[in-house]
Amino acid sequence: MQPLVLHAHATGPNPIKVALALEALHLPYNVQQWQFGDDPKNGVKGEAFLRINENGRVPALEDPNTGVVSWESGACINYIRRVYDQQNILGPVGDTEQDRVDFDKWEYFLLTTLGPMTGQTNWFRHYNSTQNENALERYTAQTYRCYEVLEGQLKKSGGRSILPGRITAVDYHFEPWVRQFGFAGLSLGKYPNIAQWLREITGREEVKQAYTKIKGAAPEFP
Repeated sequence: MQPLVLHAHATGPNPIKVALALEALHLPYNVQQWQFGDDPKNGVKGEAFLRINENGRVPALEDPNTGVVSWESGACINYIRRVYDQQNILGPVGDTEQDRVDFDKWEYFLLTTLGPMTGQTNWFRHYNSTQNENALERYTAQTYRCYEVLEGQLKKSGGRSILPGRITAVDYHFEPWVRQFGFAGLSLGKYPNIAQWLREITGREEVKQAYTKIKGAAPEFP
């Protein structure tokens, strides 16, 4: 089997998710690092990368074994699941339609709500050129609202996994974004199940390996 190619940036949370899925299945892969900006050779908005992903964002995943190119973290992970997860290590915890819907709804909750709200909190706290306290307060409150929803779900498993029963790709979707709580200026003080889940998942071997490969250093709990 030829190694897959994961296109990434060392500081972004979304490529980490894909690396987590690849590590969990022990699939060989190489990481191709890109920089933010429009440099034609190594920028995500440059000519070379836009041939891989016309949206100019990481992650993207190339599979030389099938010729398939995917981008957007959800699409990448679901491709990995369909093609390589024959034992359903990453997928729903059961075989019923409710199990499948539960997997989908929590995956989409991260992709459409918790992730974007955290990203906007980070933007207005660290990167917006003009201070905008109203925007920061709004996105901070929305991120905390998402934490409340996640806390309630994690209570069902005692803080062990988002879908009760075992760790799935849903946990891999959430891990890099929730890990950013400190950088976002947030606290987990009111969310003991989230805090326990984050401590446990950051200690897992596939998580350590993914961060090592993407960032070049082993992760530590914030």
